[in-house]
Order: sequence, then structure tokens, then C-alpha cells
Amino acid sequence: MDVAIVGSGPNGLAAGVVLARAGLSVHVFEAGDTFGGGLRSKPLFDPEIVHDICSAVHPLGAASRFFREFDLEARGVELCVPEASYAHPLDGAQAGVAYRDLERTCERLGRDGPRWRRLMEPLVEHSQSVVDLVLSDQRHLPRDVLAPLLLAPRALLGGSPLTSRLLASRTARALLAGVAAHSLGRLPSLPGGAVAMLLGHLAHASGWPLPRGGSQRLADALVADIEAHGGTCHAATPIEDLREVERAKAVLLNVSPKVFLALAGPRLPDRYRRRLGRFDHGPASAKVDFLVSEPVPWRDPEVGSAPTVHVGGDDREVFAYESAVQRGERRGEPFVLLVDPAVADPDRARSGRRPLWAYCHVPNGDPVDPTEAITARIERYAPGFRDTVLASRAITAPEFESYNRNYVGGDIAGGAVTVPQMLARPALRVNPYATPLPGVYLCSASTPPGPSVHGMAGYHAARAVLRKEFGIRTLPALEPGPPVNPGGRVR
Repeated sequence: MDVAIVGSGPNGLAAGVVLARAGLSVHVFEAGDTFGGGLRSKPLFDPEIVHDICSAVHPLGAASRFFREFDLEARGVELCVPEASYAHPLDGAQAGVAYRDLERTCERLGRDGPRWRRLMEPLVEHSQSVVDLVLSDQRHLPRDVLAPLLLAPRALLGGSPLTSRLLASRTARALLAGVAAHSLGRLPSLPGGAVAMLLGHLAHASGWPLPRGGSQRLADALVADIEAHGGTCHAATPIEDLREVERAKAVLLNVSPKVFLALAGPRLPDRYRRRLGRFDHGPASAKVDFLVSEPVPWRDPEVGSAPTVHVGGDDREVFAYESAVQRGERRGEPFVLLVDPAVADPDRARSGRRPLWAYCHVPNGDPVDPTEAITARIERYAPGFRDTVLASRAITAPEFESYNRNYVGGDIAGGAVTVPQMLARPALRVNPYATPLPGVYLCSASTPPGPSVHGMAGYHAARAVLRKEFGIRTLPALEPGPPVNPGGRVR
């Protein structure tokens, strides 16, 4: 065995694809009964209705370098790209809708339209370079020097109270604040501003797509490619100690620092153990899966054109709630992220039955069932929503960790998204994927570039393994078909 990969989330599977295509013997070990980590989908209440258990919408799944090269469409994975990427309903004001069409978005924003265009259009025009910059290993200069010049001032502006001066209307400010809240931390903040610009411009570029049939389709395509190139994926095979995979020349761990400490035991140097022990976990997520009888009855029907809806009031409400959660407090009505997948993928629904996905951020480890708070928040902007609910299932923050021990305290981001921790994730090292143990690497969301479904932590870690452990400096091709390995021989 050349390589052992522990954990079959998107980063572990991305690493497996790269390494198997380089001609190495790859084994992926997954504790769960199915592969995919945060990409898992399955029926919950009805055998015909598939629910996404963790992630559902994948802006970076369409945009990241790994998935661009992997070419999901050529592998039969269809990404359903909606006309409206996301929406944000408000009391007493027009709902914000971020259409794929930037011009249409600007027209709806009225006097804020030209301002929104100045903010987003340059990023849209250089979208690939901007995405590659944000999803880099944060240790190399960008290929396109224009990307940081475009992104940095906008992230600074979007991460400061000055946004309220740039955007005059409650609608435009809420539209930006809702995307910033994906950063899972205090707002306004620099990470929040960067996330707002990254995801905000993608709404008008490659869009916010959903895989037809559910997120599991992404994981299945990755597993199939690993196995097609000689790799082996082992489900229901938990690894509890690194000695279980010590026969491998290289080990990649798609796990949190907390899990790594448990796997490595006393073999890690004390200084490095202390660093990992100080790794900070951010707010948690608490989720409700609903089975509903009809589309959400939004007061503003245009909100229903978007599969993704941010339900959290105006920018001041969003900022106050998310900042309180960062401090470990529960205050006011939650900011809810809702996905109605059948809006983009009608085949996900049946007559009188459709899945609905909604979660909110809560203090790390918070055990409170979120069902009533999330239901009431949606009802506020969609009167009659309660009457459409046929069944529901809640996942509290501690239950998220029970489901996946890498979600420490319910932190699905793999660690707090703060400026210091993004630079030293999980510890300050020249190679953030390498560990003090020879041949052992980390490749989870706790390493650069951080959370979301993009595969780039696995991609970067695999590149480091190829170079350092196997002397291979040329990455294999990732598109469908038999790859030419770095030695020039077709496998």
C-alpha cells in the first residue's frame, strides 16, 4: 500500500483521485457505512424523497480548480444551476434576489444597482483567478496578480461597517450580509467580507448549483474514479490508531486536529500537540430536515425562485445574531439558511411531498433542539409554512459531532474562521499539510483553504505527498479517461 487516506469527505476523496491517477496504490478508510462525509444524501421519511444530510448547494463545487479539472458533467453528474442563486426576504422592504444574471439583479436593486455592479462585476470578469486565489494553499504567490488587487479592497469594505455607506437600501445590505454569514463568525469581519465577495460574485458567475439527485452524486463520482484507477475504498472501517495504517508509505488524514491527537497518541512532539490543543473551534450548526407538502409559501413569491434563502432579517439583525453566537450567546431570532432543492431539481419532489433543508448557527456544543426556532423564523416570512410540514428531524450541535467526530461541538467548518487561524490552520508551518510525523499529512477543512466543498485541501495535500514522499513533481490529468502518469506511461 502506497497511500492510506483516513476519511472519505470531499477532501479525502479528492486526494485519493489525484494519488490513484498518479499510479499509486491508494486505500481510503471510512468509519461510516457510506462514503462522502458532508456529501451524504439518503431518504429520511419517504423512500422516494432524498435529503442531503449536510451540504446541499455547491458554489465552489462548480468553481474550484479540482472540480473544474475533474469535470463532473463528463462523468454524468449534472449540476442544476438555478436562475436565482439566493434570496433574502425582509419585513417592510422588497426581498433581495441574487440572480445569475447580474444585470437583472442590479435592476431589481434600483438605485443600489450601479453600486452592486461596481462591487461584483470586476470579480465576475476575473472569477476563476479570484477563486484560485482564495482556494490556494496560502503559501504561494497568485498566478494572476490582479485577483488580490480586486478582492482585497472589496473584502475590507464588505467586512467593515462602511458597507452601510456603500449600499443605501436595506435590501442590498441584507443581500450582502446573508452571504457574509456563511463565514460562521463575528460580523462584520474581514473573513465575513471575503466570504461575501467570494460567494456573492459566484452567484453571478458559475452560480450556486445543486447536484441533480443530491450531493451523494459528487461523492459517488469521486469514489468511482479512485476505484477505476486501482484504488480501494473501505466503508465501515474506522481507524482508531495510526499504527493500523503504518504499512502505508504516506498517510493522509481528513480529520480535525482533535481526532488527529487521538489517532497519534503520544508520538507527536509536545510543542506540536500543544499547538493543536489550542486550535479553536467556532460556532456550531443545528439543522432541521423537513418533509413538506408544497413549496415554501413565501410572502414575496419571487423568493421562491431561489433554492437557497437566507432568513435572518436586515443586516443589523444578521450581524447582531451571528456576533452573539460567536460569543457563545443565544440572542433573538436565528439566522436561518434554507434550501428547497426541488426549485432547481424538480425530480427531487413527488406529488405532495418534497424535501426541505434548514439550519442555523448556535454556540458550540449547544444542545437545544432548533425545530421550533427555525420553523417560527421561516413562518415569519412565509405565513402558513407550519401547515405544510409533514415530518421533521432535528440534528443538534452535539448530535452533529456524534454523526461525524470531525464536527467538534457541531462546528461543521473544521475550525473557527478567523484571520489568525486561517493563516495558521491548524498550526503555523511552511507546509500546512505536513505534520512532525514522517509521511503523515492532514488534508481536512482544518487546513488551507478551509471549509466548503471544493476538494482543494485534498488536492494541495496530495501534491505535497507526491513531491516529498514519491519524488513526483508533475500532477496527473484529472479529466475522465485513462490518465497519463507523471512518468508518461498510460496505466
